[in-house]
Amino acid sequence: MLELAGIIILGILAQWVAWKFKIPAILPLILIGLLVGPIAAEFLSEDGAKWIEPIWNGTKGLFPGDGLYYFVSLAISIILFEGGLTLKREEIKNVGPSITKLITVGSAVTFFGAGVLAHYLFNLSWEISFLFSGLIIVTGPTVITPILRNIPLKKDVSAVLKWEGILIDPIGALVAVLVFEFISVGGGSGFTKTALVEFGKILLFGTSFGFTFAHALAFVINKKLVPHYLLNVVSLSTVLLVFVESEIFAHESGLLAVVVMGMVLGNGKLKNIKELLYFKESLSVLLISILFILLAANIDIKDLMLLYNWKTAVLFAVVVFVIRPLAVFLSTYKSKLKTNEKLFISWVGPRGIVAAGIASLFGSKLLKQGVEGAEYITPLVFMIVLGTVLLNATTARIFAKIVGVFLTSSDGILIIGASPASRLIASYLKQNGRRVVLIDSNPNHIKKADDMELEAIEASVYDDDLSENIELNDVGYLMSLTGSSVINEYALNKFSQQFGEQGAFRLISSDEMKNSNDNTELGLFSHTDDYINLSEVVRNFPKINEVEITSKEDYLAKINKLNSEITSIPIFVKSNDGKIHIISSYSEKMNVEEGNMLMYLGKKIEF
Repeated sequence: MLELAGIIILGILAQWVAWKFKIPAILPLILIGLLVGPIAAEFLSEDGAKWIEPIWNGTKGLFPGDGLYYFVSLAISIILFEGGLTLKREEIKNVGPSITKLITVGSAVTFFGAGVLAHYLFNLSWEISFLFSGLIIVTGPTVITPILRNIPLKKDVSAVLKWEGILIDPIGALVAVLVFEFISVGGGSGFTKTALVEFGKILLFGTSFGFTFAHALAFVINKKLVPHYLLNVVSLSTVLLVFVESEIFAHESGLLAVVVMGMVLGNGKLKNIKELLYFKESLSVLLISILFILLAANIDIKDLMLLYNWKTAVLFAVVVFVIRPLAVFLSTYKSKLKTNEKLFISWVGPRGIVAAGIASLFGSKLLKQGVEGAEYITPLVFMIVLGTVLLNATTARIFAKIVGVFLTSSDGILIIGASPASRLIASYLKQNGRRVVLIDSNPNHIKKADDMELEAIEASVYDDDLSENIELNDVGYLMSLTGSSVINEYALNKFSQQFGEQGAFRLISSDEMKNSNDNTELGLFSHTDDYINLSEVVRNFPKINEVEITSKEDYLAKINKLNSEITSIPIFVKSNDGKIHIISSYSEKMNVEEGNMLMYLGKKIEF
């Protein structure tokens, strides 16, 4: 009982440390696991016993026999399902081909490159070498996301790394499973045929079970056939059912099934997707905390001593500094990504929970079977995991600045509210080369924005996950255009530092508009137009017009004329270099030059 409670307490403590110091949680989790496991047994315990013992003599410990294998398998299935839920098709419109090649061509380069390297460096059999290389294909969202969250990058770069991290998990797992099947089946005439049949079964049952059960669960939830208080636990049990059933029909197909299920649900029309995400995210945090401590604690000190030589350093260096860049540059050849962006993607490739989890499972199984070289699998993979996480967590931000992908000026614009006025303004900004993201809790507004091919997120300003969205790292302007003055003020108070470093504005309230002395510098467009005025103008005259500015005096004259018209609202100024600047209600303070363009919304007027 003390050990079980200790794992949970230490796991959550490690998560807090990771949050406090803005590092991937995997780092303190593995270190704690090693401390209470092999380090405690070797240096701290008087009787040489580990403080936390997952398995002891095969039949004792917290998870005797195959208990640890089953627990880790089910836990990883839940973690991958939660990752699949976060994948959105619209995020990869520009970089879809690059991601596809990264998880295919890139995986092949890593698989064969690392496999050959391990074979000749450590004199391992080809089977064990390629099992190792299959395991280190994966990166993992649990380690990528914390690293990227604190680095302002272009959306395309963040999207590539995020999607690669989640999609490559089941691929790496499947490759490792295939090699494991090779080793388990052994040689002989049926070797290749058996492996191909097993791989085909994995693909068939994994995709079909995931797709079918995703639609079934969505139907049950949307039709309210399950009471609200059972929603999360029914979803959890369905994920476990899909994993187990898929495993029964095709061994090791469960991981693919749950990822497909998560992706289908995440991109479908599930009404309670947000609530489901919150529950699964909390559960994933707990499971990851427990898993990493257990798996690290399960390693013995003699396994770690296998790595105490120069060959380990060579293996790590070649995997990180040669194989990873080669995989990235081959996968992104002729893509829209620039060379400096490819270099950064090459640098950021930390391995995560799936690599460590499956390595521990397969390593222990092969050791029981007496396979030569199996003792290297777990420590080698843990070395790659710990080394890449430590390297990327400490240097990713610095490297981003060195190669020039660190955004010193975030020009993206976040608009709170996706009303017709917001969509019109966002469409105009997009046509002028600005990245715009619309946020709204109204699904109808989001759908209409999607139909206009605008980037839109269905979310509430009261949701905490907006602050953690790594695809919004290049946003530097905030405009709150909702009909609620309370929400507008709340949005600025909560997000102005994160998303409004270049400027944060909101529509003035009706009370502020009536009081000419109550003019805030945070007000948008003018002091004579609130949400009602803006909506009426857009409904009657849904157009944005442009007029040239000849001087500061000319600009002020035009602004005064627009403010006196109830059918027109000044919104932007375009400078001579093509940049668009937001007009605030303190419009007189705008710096303008001859040749600038004044944009206004509504009826075209003669100046």
